[in-house]
Amino acid sequence: MSKTKGNVIDPLDTVAQYGADSLRYSLVTGVTPGQDIPLNMDKIQANRNFANKLWNCCKFVTGNALKDVDEESLAEIAVTGPITQEEFDTLSLAERYIVSKCHTLVAAVTADIENYSLGAAGSKVYEFLWDQYADWYIEISKTRIYEGQGGGGEVESKAARRVLVYVLDTSLRLLHPYMPYITERLWHHLPRAAAGEEQAAHSLMLADWPQMDDGTPLVTSEAAVDQFECFQALTRSIRNARAEYNVEPGKRISAVVIASGKMLEELEKEKLSLVFLARLDPDQVSIFEAGSDEAKAATAVESVQVVVRDGVEAYLPLSGLIDPVKERKRLEKQDERLQKEIEKLAGRLQSKGFVDKAPPAVVDKVKDDLAEMEDQASKVKASLEALAS
Repeated sequence: MSKTKGNVIDPLDTVAQYGADSLRYSLVTGVTPGQDIPLNMDKIQANRNFANKLWNCCKFVTGNALKDVDEESLAEIAVTGPITQEEFDTLSLAERYIVSKCHTLVAAVTADIENYSLGAAGSKVYEFLWDQYADWYIEISKTRIYEGQGGGGEVESKAARRVLVYVLDTSLRLLHPYMPYITERLWHHLPRAAAGEEQAAHSLMLADWPQMDDGTPLVTSEAAVDQFECFQALTRSIRNARAEYNVEPGKRISAVVIASGKMLEELEKEKLSLVFLARLDPDQVSIFEAGSDEAKAATAVESVQVVVRDGVEAYLPLSGLIDPVKERKRLEKQDERLQKEIEKLAGRLQSKGFVDKAPPAVVDKVKDDLAEMEDQASKVKASLEALAS
């Protein structure tokens, strides 16, 4: 920036447009030791969106998950310290996973701040809140809390509420040095323990750091993380198959999942979560042990096979994925459109006037476009042949 060039950004204008927290977070996380800070307005806007995401997460927890919860139950949910091993062992897979990732985050952020790697620490909190807490755990918690999603049980709903509050509270404490205003505001909406006698005010700024004792690591489970990552891979694979076969977003499909050992047990417990996240038909989802007679019979049906990992596979019956008549019409239209494009591009390349006069870069681009169209056409023809067989 230069005053003579007239490209100076007034911080007061930026604060007025995007908020002080967004600007502060952008400046701190954009720091590279020994170099100038590249101030990018798109990045500030993205961090403003992150603040909105954080606000919406808190709104879901307080306005939905904790709605109509009595004062006594809220007091039990309130965060008074780290989750203990005893409580951790009573949680389901998704809860053990998100708590493990949260505790790993606490250790990583604490180490980064102590080593003055402030930018790396702030970015890790962003990634965890957006990619793990919001995208995965909040969605899964709905299957524990809402009766319409198959939940509503007292034990599982209480555990889900406890973990929702615990992870959000811990994340707000980690994020407070970077975004002090919004984190302070949101923290006061969460159930929390009473202020200590030595505290001048009941404030997040004066609250304990999530890990006060460096000699006692917070509880985690590598097994839970590994198992839930397998569950995530299974969910993504089914979603990818839906996209590949152009299944309507609102349509629920059937599925057969094959697994063994501990993963089989955990998948059976998380069946409702899989149904909700992958948009499956709850009455047509089966989970069988690998090698069993039920598994062999279920996989004999013509299906799309999805190989995940750790011996986990999914079979999606083609009859549930597509309507053969509609799919054939769609593919025939696509094939007709591609053939016209191929003829058009091939005609240009066969024209001496075009090849001789056009710049080499333009000719090369047309060749690349033709190759891509021919590749797409071959895949469409293969799909048509598969439908005919």
